[in-house]
Amino acid sequence: MKLAAIFLTAATVLASAAYATGPTVIAHRGLWQAPGSAQNSIRSLLLADSIGSDASEFDVWRTKDGLIIVNHDKTINGVDIESCTSDVVLAQKLENGENVPTLEEYLAAAKPLKTRLILEIKAHNHNSNERAAIKETVALVKKYGLEDRTEYVTFSKNGILLLRDELGPEVPVHYPGGDYIPAQLKSMGDISLYYKITVLKKHPEWIREAHSLGIPVGVWTINTPEEMQWCIDNKVDFVTSNIPEKSMQMIKTQIK
Repeated sequence: MKLAAIFLTAATVLASAAYATGPTVIAHRGLWQAPGSAQNSIRSLLLADSIGSDASEFDVWRTKDGLIIVNHDKTINGVDIESCTSDVVLAQKLENGENVPTLEEYLAAAKPLKTRLILEIKAHNHNSNERAAIKETVALVKKYGLEDRTEYVTFSKNGILLLRDELGPEVPVHYPGGDYIPAQLKSMGDISLYYKITVLKKHPEWIREAHSLGIPVGVWTINTPEEMQWCIDNKVDFVTSNIPEKSMQMIKTQIK
């Protein structure tokens, strides 16, 4: 798979490996803007796969009683996920009428698909809960045989180190915080530089520095064709996009 292949490729051929087919396109929270869809819903995952998106991103939390569920915000319909039990959380509805999915339900739906999974483990309030969330999430991915199709993201600096320890050196782990230079990410275990586009526009030299160290570069979140064009022109390796169909179309017409 492309992101994993890039992660393991020698720095001298990183750019050519990535740009043989252009940047990888990740559907942000799935294809959630389509009719009948919603952010982080199972339908958004299925739709991301149906359009041929390289990957689909989603977010997970751990409830008070230890269930891993899929949702972006720390609350849903006013319910705080970390401090509530799973029966309360699972009773909540997404905007498209789906119940909040458990990670098991989400992975079961992903199993027969082709799209890769970009799994963001949210930064939890307590280190013990975050550690448990990481261990249990990784175990569920293994249970469903999706290790080769799953990559991990977290804004938590503690979580980044825990993930690298839990997964070993070969599984891609991406840090989106924007406050580490490439050499620091390299020293933490080849953590990918996965930064907001406004950060990289201020520091385009980080793209070259990261590539020289063998670290892939990702951008979040693409909302316009102009932002996507900047990513293509600056040879980033992967993008998380709210316009995945348009992003893929631009790559197809520009990368030969």
